Amino acid sequence: MPEQYVPTVVIVGAGFGGLAAARALRNSPTRNIVIDRENHHLFQPLLYQVATSVLAPGQIAAPIREILGAQENTTVVVGEVVGIDKQECCVIVDAPHRKGVAVHYDYLIIATGATHSYFGHDEFAKFAPGLKSLADAVAIRNKILQALEQAETEESPADCQDLLTFVLVGGGPTGVEMAAALAVFLRSVRKEYRRIDLTSARIILVDAGPRVLGPFADRVSAQAQKRLEQLGVEVRLGHAVDVIDEGGVVVNGQRISSKTILWTAGVLPSPAGKWLAASTDRGGRVKVGQDLTVEGHPEIFVIGDTSFLEQNGRPLPGVAQVAMQQGAYTGDVIFSRISGKPAPPPFHYFDKGNMAVVGKGYAVLQSGSVQLCGFQAWLIWAFIHLRYLAQPSLRISVLTQWLWTYFTGQRGSRLLIRHHGMQEAHVGEAESASAGTR
Repeated sequence: MPEQYVPTVVIVGAGFGGLAAARALRNSPTRNIVIDRENHHLFQPLLYQVATSVLAPGQIAAPIREILGAQENTTVVVGEVVGIDKQECCVIVDAPHRKGVAVHYDYLIIATGATHSYFGHDEFAKFAPGLKSLADAVAIRNKILQALEQAETEESPADCQDLLTFVLVGGGPTGVEMAAALAVFLRSVRKEYRRIDLTSARIILVDAGPRVLGPFADRVSAQAQKRLEQLGVEVRLGHAVDVIDEGGVVVNGQRISSKTILWTAGVLPSPAGKWLAASTDRGGRVKVGQDLTVEGHPEIFVIGDTSFLEQNGRPLPGVAQVAMQQGAYTGDVIFSRISGKPAPPPFHYFDKGNMAVVGKGYAVLQSGSVQLCGFQAWLIWAFIHLRYLAQPSLRISVLTQWLWTYFTGQRGSRLLIRHHGMQEAHVGEAESASAGTR
């Protein structure tokens, strides 16, 4: 008797959406292949805490193989998808030491997320790094710590002030959380630097919109801005950044000198729309139907930040809870098709609310008609973030570090780590400077 055919489900991306889809298929009669360019799942909402030395990188990420290790029907492949052949039903993967590997599928789930968008000014990227990966977070942490170390030995007051001026571009949740965390961090290390006065440090948050946290209600947004200003953050609204270079930024014709500029505005979806030659919105997100499939291809699903779907006349936001709900839904759809059960109803996103932490022991929360600001909102924020970390060990580690930092002010990781490439660059710069003085 011939063996029963086992369908192959390929999941591209092991972020919140991809991981939710893989878990939804854990008991399905399928062969699942999860492909990601990294070997770890990253809890992106806490990246800013790595960048500001509260947490170490290993506290917000876990190996994908370990997370899915108990799922015998799931295989993990580390590689980068570079294309999709819809006719042959395969994705093209560049894996370590092997290029152009074809991985065939019966069902395909694309959950490739998004990266930074500089709104047509890609030249800004060199001077204003974004925050989307562990590498980004460590690079920003190094940049902040290096600025403090340079300022400590700087003889020129003007150059010292430039080093102690931090500009963040973008007043959404990432920008607000990063600005507040940076303000708390600078306060916590004031006594450790003998030659500089960190009370003179400036943190400037710039946004083209009329208020911070645009998706939140006016009252919540106002409370968040008030809290930022109490922490010493300068909030500049209503004007976009015109220029970013190695010496600072230009906003509304005014130049702000700064050696540390961070990009916390705008996202750009992965090139999935080009891979699929599918219809996209203006931002490049793939338009999907109510079952999250691509038009004309019921076997291809696109979820999370890579997809575009309207609900109640408005596009679904690019947040983790959308991706997780879509991932779980997609797994249910595939399982129902394979098992011959009735298809689930059209996807409907249940909005559990929005949150942002604004410094030590303070957060803002909005869920339906409920609006909270302060310590109670911070406790809810902490509970939810701990709950959605990938592993119990991470929850224990992060909770312990949060409690330690809350009561002592001591950080989880303030190591300035220069990787080999950085060391070579520093040597090259030093040699060039030395040659110039001969």
